[in-house]
Amino acid sequence: MTELEAGLEAVLFAAGDAVPVDRLTAALETTREALLEAASALENLYDFENRGIMLLRLEDKLQLCSRPLYADAARRVTESRRPPSLTPAALEVLTIIAYRQPVTRAFIDQLRGVDSGGTVAGLAEKGLIEEAGRMDVPGRPILYRTTEAFLRTFAIRSLDELPELPALAESEQMELELDEQNGQMPSDVSETARQTETE
Repeated sequence: MTELEAGLEAVLFAAGDAVPVDRLTAALETTREALLEAASALENLYDFENRGIMLLRLEDKLQLCSRPLYADAARRVTESRRPPSLTPAALEVLTIIAYRQPVTRAFIDQLRGVDSGGTVAGLAEKGLIEEAGRMDVPGRPILYRTTEAFLRTFAIRSLDELPELPALAESEQMELELDEQNGQMPSDVSETARQTETE
């Protein structure tokens, strides 16, 4: 293990959370290329030796965490409760946000055909989504996007690793984009969207 790899390991261990690559390069007084090379070496070493820890890449951040194989044992020691599983409705809303972000709640309601307010609030409370500003249309609706916790939960490094969705017909795609730009639901869906969903 090189000095840079050892230093990176020490810093990530001490941080305990995801750290931006630029911040790591400044702390370790190295270049971005050298740091990413050291991160790859650590990642390969942990995997090759099947260590209890692993190096995660979350977009442009790095983090050390326990390997999923030992999650139950780690949870028992830290006495933390297993996070509640997501309902089908929550997974549906999360999928819409992940693939179409940033999106408004009206856009989510339009796609689902029911009011998604409670589900959106629940996902935000779990830290899987967050506000991403407001749309520049009348009413200034809130835009939502996924978080680092979403990437960590689904064990992906970036949104680019999400599987491809089936292609929409051109007319459906144009209608979705138009409604998304307006931040509103079409009138034939708005009544249905006012219903309260049951999870």
